[in-house]
Amino acid sequence: MVSRGSYGSGGLLTGRFHARKLSPSVITFYTIFIFAFSIIVFLFYVRNISIDQDPRRPFISRQSNSQQSLQVPELHVHDKQQLWDSPFNHGLHQCVERTTKYKAAKGFNRYLTVRSNGGLNQMRTGISDMVAVAHMMNATLVVPQLDKRSFWKDSSVFSDIFDELHFIQSLKGDIRIVSELPKNLEGIPRARKHFTSWAGFGYYTDMTRLWSDYQVIHVAKSDSRLANNELPLDIQRLRCRAMYQALRFSPPIENLGKRLVDRLRSQGGRYIALHLRYEKDMLSFTGCSYGLTDAESEELRILRENTNYWKVKAINSTEQRIGGFCPLTPKEVGIFLHALGYPPSTPIYIAAGEIYGGNTHLSELSSRFPNLIFKESLATPEELKDFTNHASQTAALDYIICVESDVFVPSYSGNMARAVEGHRRFLGHRKTINPDRKGLVGIFDMVETGVLEEGKELSQMVQRMHKNRQGAPRKRHGSPPGVKGRARFKTEESFYENPYPECICGSKRKLEIT
Repeated sequence: MVSRGSYGSGGLLTGRFHARKLSPSVITFYTIFIFAFSIIVFLFYVRNISIDQDPRRPFISRQSNSQQSLQVPELHVHDKQQLWDSPFNHGLHQCVERTTKYKAAKGFNRYLTVRSNGGLNQMRTGISDMVAVAHMMNATLVVPQLDKRSFWKDSSVFSDIFDELHFIQSLKGDIRIVSELPKNLEGIPRARKHFTSWAGFGYYTDMTRLWSDYQVIHVAKSDSRLANNELPLDIQRLRCRAMYQALRFSPPIENLGKRLVDRLRSQGGRYIALHLRYEKDMLSFTGCSYGLTDAESEELRILRENTNYWKVKAINSTEQRIGGFCPLTPKEVGIFLHALGYPPSTPIYIAAGEIYGGNTHLSELSSRFPNLIFKESLATPEELKDFTNHASQTAALDYIICVESDVFVPSYSGNMARAVEGHRRFLGHRKTINPDRKGLVGIFDMVETGVLEEGKELSQMVQRMHKNRQGAPRKRHGSPPGVKGRARFKTEESFYENPYPECICGSKRKLEIT
């Protein structure tokens, strides 16, 4: 009985081949043919590999030469350009022009002095608010004093960080600004005010009654003194002019910042700016100890306990992380960026202070993305010499590099992250990827326990989760449903995180007058 299975034709072909005796010349021909064919296949394979991979060595990295990079599966994105392209902005553009009813403040005999509190971006947003407050109260603004008592203890004065002359001149059509209080007013009694947080136009109109008794009002804190919403259009646009045009950094900072961006471009082309908020003060403040040793967790607890102006002392780290209130760890950032499709060769500029735990924790990111870039290696020691021990000035360098990056990724939504995102929206909705920290916790835990491996499935989950978290145009969020009273002001999205719609307009939008 003859089998009709799959082996029949193969056996017949094999039998025919062996039944025929081949001459030496034919054997030689087949040998040469097979060898030539093998070379062609090999060259084709090598060519494809060189196209898909970036042959550049990491030009700046803190990773040890002896450290082996973690081998993770290469993810193939359908359109690699989409990793870098900014979202479609629908023809929107910045608009900060004054309405026809706008009038400049003329309070030549009334002065507002301000002490700006917090880090660089907390001070920047506070100063911009005080410009608007001075206009609403019809006052002359004295160039603000900067915070020297916060965690950073930076001794910089206003002109060290900002271009003071430009600040004064660019806002002269809005308010009068002077460098210092007139000598004859230095010794007179002044009203010392802690203006109400997230106050509206009516509140500051009411505060003008203070001028009947005082010629000088001193504002003890500048942060969050002004509401995010429900302010006149001209006041909102004044805030944008102050923040994005008037508060230009001082020439030394601007010049070095631009040079560093040029160096990144010349050596790496496109780059990601990662605001890696994995620093001692942030971990201590938030009470986040996931991934840390017991000794490190205890060190952070003691710091929080001994920092008087941090009001919350007892924090459940697990609850914080589950709620999405913790910065991503360096390892989590590495998993996240790889899942989005960025190849290991991607240049990543680290915008941060000293990473807590140093290379012990940073290596969990550099093992996935070896091409990590830091300002300390990008700039020369001579260039950074004048910035030593001035945290706000070095933060300003980070700010410039982040705003100019192809992609901005914050590991935590703090003041810096919100300010950079808002500025990038104002400049044309440049790509900003905001990790869904709460949603990612479950994914990271599955990876940690081995339930989910790094690969196509994880990548698809992360990409779906962040499809609409890349800086595309949208109106500013209000408070969540059900939040009432003054608590709703605190839960609204920051004006400086998203100045749309007041300072971002469509091409045919007419000026609104309120």
